[in-house]
Amino acid sequence: MDYDVVVAGAGPVGLLLACELRLGGTRVLVLERETDTPPARYGSMGARAINAPSVHALHLRGLLPAVEAAALMWLGALPEIADGERPDLYAGHFAGIDIRVDRLKPPGAGDEFLGAGVISQADLEAIFAARASALGAEVRRGAALTGFDAGDGGVTVHTGHDSFRTAWLVGADGGRSTVRRLAGFGFPGVDPVFTGRQAVVDLADPEKLTAGGWQHGENGSYTLGGWADGDGPPRVHTVEYEGPPADRDAPVTAEEMQAGLRRVSGTDVTVTHVHVGTRYADTTRQATTYRRGRVLLCGDAAHVHSPAGGQGLNLGIGDAVNLGWKLALVARGAVPDSLLGTYEAERHPIGAWVQKWSMAQTALSTARGPRADALRDVMADLLDTPDGATHVVSMISGQWQHYDLPGDHPLIGRRVPDLPLTDGTTLARHFRDGRAVLLDSGTGAAAVAEAWGDRVTTVTARAAALPDAALIRPDGHIAWLAAEAGWDGLRTALTTWLGPPAHVRPGVKSPGSAVTSSAAADCR
Repeated sequence: MDYDVVVAGAGPVGLLLACELRLGGTRVLVLERETDTPPARYGSMGARAINAPSVHALHLRGLLPAVEAAALMWLGALPEIADGERPDLYAGHFAGIDIRVDRLKPPGAGDEFLGAGVISQADLEAIFAARASALGAEVRRGAALTGFDAGDGGVTVHTGHDSFRTAWLVGADGGRSTVRRLAGFGFPGVDPVFTGRQAVVDLADPEKLTAGGWQHGENGSYTLGGWADGDGPPRVHTVEYEGPPADRDAPVTAEEMQAGLRRVSGTDVTVTHVHVGTRYADTTRQATTYRRGRVLLCGDAAHVHSPAGGQGLNLGIGDAVNLGWKLALVARGAVPDSLLGTYEAERHPIGAWVQKWSMAQTALSTARGPRADALRDVMADLLDTPDGATHVVSMISGQWQHYDLPGDHPLIGRRVPDLPLTDGTTLARHFRDGRAVLLDSGTGAAAVAEAWGDRVTTVTARAAALPDAALIRPDGHIAWLAAEAGWDGLRTALTTWLGPPAHVRPGVKSPGSAVTSSAAADCR
């Protein structure tokens, strides 16, 4: 084999997946048809929200400081609101109805808020590309996947000029995925009902438009301004309920943006120039399965929907972090390929939930008439209450997301917080190398896990909010706690998620020697 895994697509999802695969010790090639990053991915045009599960994953891998530094906007902590003060802070929206930060309830005892914000896709890709390169992933740009031949023994991947032999192929090549189409994945769903256009433009008479938030009219909606406009030309964003665009790939012209702005704003505003523009629609589809033989789907290749609520990127990041360590273990021969079934079992329901909420927002925003106006007024009143605002933001931000893993303890399957440990470190710092983590404060769990030492980082410390011993998967989800079925339960969890112990797995490739962590451990 030339590679263990070939990933089609060097967007954020493909690049992060490459990072995860390299941490797991696999040989990775990423193929990207674009030679350079498209202009629409920079600045406010490329603005993408980062939600709670994504922040958690980035924090575990040590990438969060770089993301914070590059962000167009970052909320590091919820501000304290004095009595009677109502600062105009934006927490998000539901169907174009703004939600204010000061309506959110403060985090409860034990709740973790690591931050949230907005970053351009180009900047996020640059961060992931730098990490992938540092880890030894190979990225080839200007090399589009044009075909492949998959069989029981592997996959031969073709580009315009070369062919590569790989054990596994992952399509992370976007909503119009070539991999998905050629592999024959079912992709059912619903057709679009609106067209969105956004562009950085020169306006002859910007005073004719209203800046700040979404403005709604009979023919659609628009917003003027973006996260990173500064003193430069503004971004304008329109949504019209006219079905999909006739030609999504044709250049967006000043005439097209002007006509759309006039329709939705009811003004005779003039657009004199388009610097960069894009179109999109609310097509909503999800692959029936995320795996066919040795071919898998990840990110938008597996699911597409309206961008309302900023869910798409985060859904893809979650896919990559869930799939990466599992596929690496399979590619190394440490576990049977049945482990990959848990990727679909865990991620497909979350994708379906995101699509349901996305379609609900589309239904609310596209409906017209007095009844629809009344419904939007009721929803606006609800979102102006602490209970309503907190619930919707919590759901859209992904705080609720967890996996249904074996075990009865309520923490099983939940994301582990970055807890302080009794050895003076914090928990998240022990996940930098992408392995599972076993916490043991002297219970004997560490001795049980020694046979999995090439896949587990053992930390001889305790976290106050957890039992005396805990096994946490590489993606930060709790897999076993000391209260769960004793050492037999631990051995079962280790085998389920990491494969059989080393002494019964001859010839398995290892990413490195076992590491036992303590206060003096390497916490890069």
